[in-house]
Amino acid sequence: MSRRQFSLDAPDPELLDDTGCHVLHVDMDAFYASVTLLEHPDLVGTPVIIGGGTRGVVLSATYEARRFGVASAMPMARARRLCPQATVLGPDHSRYAEVSRGVMAVFRSVTPLVEPLSVDEAFLDVAGAVRTHGRPAVIARRIRDAVTDEQGITCSVGVAPTKFVAKLASGLAKPDGLRVVPVDQVVPTLHQLPVGALWGVGDKTEEALLRLGLRTVADIAHTPRPTLQRALGQAMGASLHELAWGRDPRRVTPAHVEKSVGADETFAHDIDDPVEIHRHLLGLADRSTARLRSQGMVARTVSIKVRFADFTTITRARTLREHTDVGHEVYQVARELFDALGLQRARIRLVGVRLESLSESGTVSRQATLDEPEHGWRDAERAVDRASARFGAGVVRPASLVRGARSTATPPRDLS
Repeated sequence: MSRRQFSLDAPDPELLDDTGCHVLHVDMDAFYASVTLLEHPDLVGTPVIIGGGTRGVVLSATYEARRFGVASAMPMARARRLCPQATVLGPDHSRYAEVSRGVMAVFRSVTPLVEPLSVDEAFLDVAGAVRTHGRPAVIARRIRDAVTDEQGITCSVGVAPTKFVAKLASGLAKPDGLRVVPVDQVVPTLHQLPVGALWGVGDKTEEALLRLGLRTVADIAHTPRPTLQRALGQAMGASLHELAWGRDPRRVTPAHVEKSVGADETFAHDIDDPVEIHRHLLGLADRSTARLRSQGMVARTVSIKVRFADFTTITRARTLREHTDVGHEVYQVARELFDALGLQRARIRLVGVRLESLSESGTVSRQATLDEPEHGWRDAERAVDRASARFGAGVVRPASLVRGARSTATPPRDLS
């Protein structure tokens, strides 16, 4: 049984004893699709796929599309075959970042112990918030209400004694639900589930467990640890045995600074024109630095990724003398890195730009040059940010990117 298909009867969370269940896992429901549909209310309740092109991948899909087998990271061509009636919409990463910031702000209004796993999910430790905000289940309900009221999307929440069980519970609660797993129900709940429900069990590990005759978490729990370690390796065997008994000592760790921000583009057909590649590098640099500025960050390392028609991939990087959040500067470096490859009409499938060595913009100094104009690229791009926030992403962009009819790429994919 696939770990994506398991379910259990859900008792009323308000009637359960949530004492000791101080860990919450909050996961937005079909986040990218839900946020995109805020601008397309007429499509709510219909199959919608977020992605684009024929050689890109699915970023997200509504639950109506998922019923046809559409899943995140699936090739767009396959998704279209599975659900030909679906509406395909391009992503809007600046809008996703905006909603994500609002959601995380809701979490931090309850507790400072917030550990984001991505833009649309996080662990919270609410042990210190019970006195002021109520029981964990009450806190979870209030968070769900606040996210819906403030952002217009829904989320599912798992409440449990540990991170592993809380994440499992939020999956059981989907979509738009709340699931509490009391301390004394952790083991009975886990032991009903298929082996694929355990954290870290991918397709290959699941196949190995099934070959051993282990089909449920209870089977793993009652298998001697040395037996699991011989079959799966020392670390994996020990980990699964602990999880099968609901043991997970990890604490909720507050967020740390993102290590990198970037995007890439997969072309609808292989291209070998360096001028066209330059255009896409410009768009990727523009998009990545806009995301960087929205987070109040600056970067010191610029890297590019180039994937050829035979799927061979190479990367190149350069560390700058100073941090930057200016798309024009990043583009110049990305273009120089690409040109230095000396490619002779090589057929290219994908290019990407990534910004690394990030710091908060207020913590680094910037040395002005004598010939620098009073208002330069940085001011111009911040003006573009303000226009985009008011009128929508893409309302102002470099002139060379306006040739939309000649574009050869699927919509850029956020890699943060």
